[in-house]
Amino acid sequence: MAMVETNVSVHELVAGRYRPMEVAHRETNRVSWYGEDTIAEQPCLLTEVTLPFAPDAESAGRITAGIRRTTDVMVLLCPTRVAPVVDAVEEAGTLWTVTDWIDGTPLGQLLAQQGTFHYVRATRIGLELLDILEAAHSEGITHGELSPGQVFVRDQGGVVLTGFGLAGATLAPRITAPSYASPEQARDERIGPAADLWALGAILYTLVEGHPPFRDRGRPEATMKGVDRLPMRGPSRAGPLAQVVQGLLRKNSRERMTRPMVREALTRILNDDPYADRDPVPLPRLRRAYDAVCGAGTTWSGRGMAAGTALAVGTVTVAVLAATHQLPGTQTSATTEPSPLPSASAPVSTPGENVDGHAYSPSATPSPTSSASRSASASASPSVTASPSPTVSALPAGFRVFKAPQGFSVALPKGWKVLETQQASGAYRVTFGATGDPRTLAVTYSTQAGPDPVAIWRDDVLPGLKQTEGFQQIGDIQATTFQGDKAADLEWFSGTGDDRVRTLGRGFLIGGGRSFSLRWTTPADEWNDAANRQALQTFFKTFRRDSN
Repeated sequence: MAMVETNVSVHELVAGRYRPMEVAHRETNRVSWYGEDTIAEQPCLLTEVTLPFAPDAESAGRITAGIRRTTDVMVLLCPTRVAPVVDAVEEAGTLWTVTDWIDGTPLGQLLAQQGTFHYVRATRIGLELLDILEAAHSEGITHGELSPGQVFVRDQGGVVLTGFGLAGATLAPRITAPSYASPEQARDERIGPAADLWALGAILYTLVEGHPPFRDRGRPEATMKGVDRLPMRGPSRAGPLAQVVQGLLRKNSRERMTRPMVREALTRILNDDPYADRDPVPLPRLRRAYDAVCGAGTTWSGRGMAAGTALAVGTVTVAVLAATHQLPGTQTSATTEPSPLPSASAPVSTPGENVDGHAYSPSATPSPTSSASRSASASASPSVTASPSPTVSALPAGFRVFKAPQGFSVALPKGWKVLETQQASGAYRVTFGATGDPRTLAVTYSTQAGPDPVAIWRDDVLPGLKQTEGFQQIGDIQATTFQGDKAADLEWFSGTGDDRVRTLGRGFLIGGGRSFSLRWTTPADEWNDAANRQALQTFFKTFRRDSN
């Protein structure tokens, strides 16, 4: 497949201000980057598009102004479903579009990591996209560049769409992702809403089949020629969605299903089987292997250090790490959630969902003794109660992105710094906190993880944790996902008296035997404070690792 070569290194600034940090997704002639606005010190999303020619200054100004203008209209129509454009610039034939941070994962990346979608899950995403397209078409706006790389699935459910204003910006019939071009685009004819409906059908086809209906043939011209002239192989995994897909992928635009027809058909599928995507979906087409989550040994800092933990002795911890292939980590963590990744278009989180929008089965929290009794009642509820799905926005006030030399970044509260760094062969642990603040976040990394994240918590980590003073496990180990990766969560109390703390640990796999773990620790009786819930949500939304 022809992919665009990136025209910038992670050390260069775009427009003297925006730093690309990690590739989020690649498609033909388009690269999406997680980045940072170095002036505002806020995370952002950069989209790099290779134009078919380098425009002059007047043309470049017209292109960038059109993108901003069209997107502004769409943000007014769909304020939480379209990413606001904060800047658009052209540099040496490359168009850079900068949007606010998106708390989600590109649909193409989810497909690459998780495999094909159940048809009901694909249907939910299709309905969300149809809502956005209907709003656009009502204002005479055609997206024209719709593809999986433009669709971000939010951590808490729902989708965010990018890429408005690019269609018609140049003389090329389509600039990016030609596999999703409509036949009329391929013939360089005038396009309208029907072209977006074709692209919607192509996305639905891709979600259930694992590949687009027409393969990439290397050169955009060759790919679009195939779209126009070659027959389509019918979907085999789409179930009742097959009729919708085939109705949208009609070569003749006048014969395609209309928006009302599509909405009625998709709604009927959900009404007939609304819970079909709650069960784990087979993963027949994994394009990168899952590995294992890092189990983290327990070391302590801040308030937790006073509780005393034999496992925390630095030399012993590194030795245990090398022996068990688990990551050292201070009491930092994640949320508990037993279900698989939910439908991307699931409703905004409710009292029955956690911070990532996953459904949970609240586990009975053990009754802690002594001063921990105050936190026992609070912890009978899930570890973190989800707030409403956030809008596409910048960081919360008081947070700044920290770029670690080890190869990851995360937004931290103001005044936080590295408290401790431990390293061993193929592993490291970085603990963050602040003087006088009893809370800590630990990021741990390993290159020697086992194959099952739940088993690692159970077999490698729990035996050591159970020797910790005051240890009490909260609920069961929960299999989950994080940013599209396989993960597992464990939550527990430890320490006694005023030093009683509560920890959530999440480990997740990133491929090639590598894994990360995040652990979040607070005083037990302060776990449900609003500031602590916000901090945990921010850590999860902003954690990024280098792409290499």
